[in-house]
Amino acid sequence: MKVLVTGAAGFIGSYVVQTLLEQKFTVIAVDNLSTGKQRNLSEQARFYEIDITNNELEHIFEYEQPDYVIHLAAQSSVFESMVKPMEDCQSNLVGTLNILRFSNHYNVKKCIFASTAAVYGNPTTLPIKEDVKLAPLSFYALSKLSAEKYVQLYEKLFGLKSCILRFSNVFGPLQEGGVITKLLHCMINGKTPVIFDGNQTRDFIYVKDVAAACIQSLLVDQTGIYNISSSTEISIQQVYEQLKQCTGVTAEPSYETLREGEIERSILSNEKAISELGWEPTYSFMEGIQETISRYTELKHV
Repeated sequence: MKVLVTGAAGFIGSYVVQTLLEQKFTVIAVDNLSTGKQRNLSEQARFYEIDITNNELEHIFEYEQPDYVIHLAAQSSVFESMVKPMEDCQSNLVGTLNILRFSNHYNVKKCIFASTAAVYGNPTTLPIKEDVKLAPLSFYALSKLSAEKYVQLYEKLFGLKSCILRFSNVFGPLQEGGVITKLLHCMINGKTPVIFDGNQTRDFIYVKDVAAACIQSLLVDQTGIYNISSSTEISIQQVYEQLKQCTGVTAEPSYETLREGEIERSILSNEKAISELGWEPTYSFMEGIQETISRYTELKHV
């Protein structure tokens, strides 16, 4: 089976590609390399450097005839979306529409769309289930939610089967953004870590578990919206304390107020994904942290 992966050279995409290859899928890797790195990709994947908003993308669908699509390419920064909402919309909404129309035209069997916990905003009840009221606080969250609606309508109108995966906070080796990577970078390089508030909480999920969820959602008949999370709430202050314990670095952080568009508390229920997709996380937070630190220090000394 042939799978086209967008955002393939990015943080999550590179793990998805590697896992697909290990499971003997043929992989078509698409990325514009704006943030992704081609060195993250195995040479076994056929790579195309192209932006998903480019209509020339259709030629790749026509030539490759993929059976499945895993759509990960996105503008993923909340902060950037607040500064540049047009660019955010172009990538996350227009780009997704391109993927959907080509997938539909070239008879893709199923499309997996990477969404985000940010669509929930600040919830009134925790843990968050997929059917709660949505209240995006940033243009990033809004563009992802709007893209979700296009995904759902394509399935309703044209029968393009899909799974929408709302990721909680993904972390792991090779990540260049994200709170854990930023804290780790500062601590290991002797800089002052910056923590926004500290009481802010997140539901962290290890990247290898996310890659497994993407592939599992391809293999099952079910469609719909699924939280992909650890279903565990941890504060940023607790994250810092665990990093301090693992690295032995004791530098005191600088505390700042929450930025606009940031969510205060987040923990997603993963019960639906476990029961319907047959997926569940296998890495604990500490196992993920230890692998991340080990890989980070290994690369630092290369």
